[in-house]
Amino acid sequence: MTLWNGVLPFYPQPRHAAGFSVPLLIVILVFLALAASFLLILPGIRGHSRWFWLVRVLLSLFIGAEIVAVHFSAEWFVGRVNTNTSYKAFSAARVTARVGLLVGLEGINITLTGTPVHQLNETIDYNEQFTWRLRENYAAEYANALEKGLPNPVLYLAEKFTPSSPCGLYHQYRLAGHYASATLWVAFCFWLLSNVLLSTPAPLYGGLALLTTGAFALFGIFAFASISSVPLCPLRLGSAVLTAQYGAAFWVTLATGILCLFLGGAVVSLHYVRPSALRTLLDQSAEDCSQAKGGSPLILGNPLHKQAALPDLKFITTNL
Repeated sequence: MTLWNGVLPFYPQPRHAAGFSVPLLIVILVFLALAASFLLILPGIRGHSRWFWLVRVLLSLFIGAEIVAVHFSAEWFVGRVNTNTSYKAFSAARVTARVGLLVGLEGINITLTGTPVHQLNETIDYNEQFTWRLRENYAAEYANALEKGLPNPVLYLAEKFTPSSPCGLYHQYRLAGHYASATLWVAFCFWLLSNVLLSTPAPLYGGLALLTTGAFALFGIFAFASISSVPLCPLRLGSAVLTAQYGAAFWVTLATGILCLFLGGAVVSLHYVRPSALRTLLDQSAEDCSQAKGGSPLILGNPLHKQAALPDLKFITTNL
């Protein structure tokens, strides 16, 4: 048995517990920092508009954070199963474990957690990532996993997504992820534009931008669903078959798209039905509303200025 980078393959090695996506954590922390900054200045807003701005800003931050975060989530297509399966190559040892398959827009995550975790004198807690992003080589990552001697369930699922696999899952989900990612980035750009336009005297265009945000979010959902709707190859792991379904990222993105359509439709409808109510809702003053509707201009009088009274001509007489 030869050494590979100083490690004996196929022998027990120290394992790291399943980790958390670092880019996803950074996105969450950035938007939480923006929300916390707004909450710090919230007491400086007077009156009932304080609660309006609280709902408006937090809702907008949620939409933006969700659109960005789902790019780095592996919860678009998820499958998990408990099974008794072989553990390593060239070994008859079997383990009882929970195997998970998580498909995202940029790749897949395969998890293997023993039940119990400690079996065969080692800790069985794997979380392996294989990506198909641009400038990434999925086949090379799979070859690297073979050299490392990862467990059989991980290698079996990873092999199903290789470009040379007869299942064709690599091209199917890679294409679905690229289309969905592109449309979601367009939705994020329109979300930024809607925040700017809703703060201008022409909120109609902000509502239209919000409608476009929701439309592109739903386009991303439909792109992923239509391409990934082809049935998976049978994924047999020992005595069980792994089945997958749409995950949390898929459903949250769908709900966010519908929410954007509802909010954008409400802004556009109020603009045509009750524009004064819309301007009041967006924290415009009543005077601005009346001037925008073509009302009479506001005349301000100076209370300190006393106008000279005109003489009463009835009591003026002329002596000839």
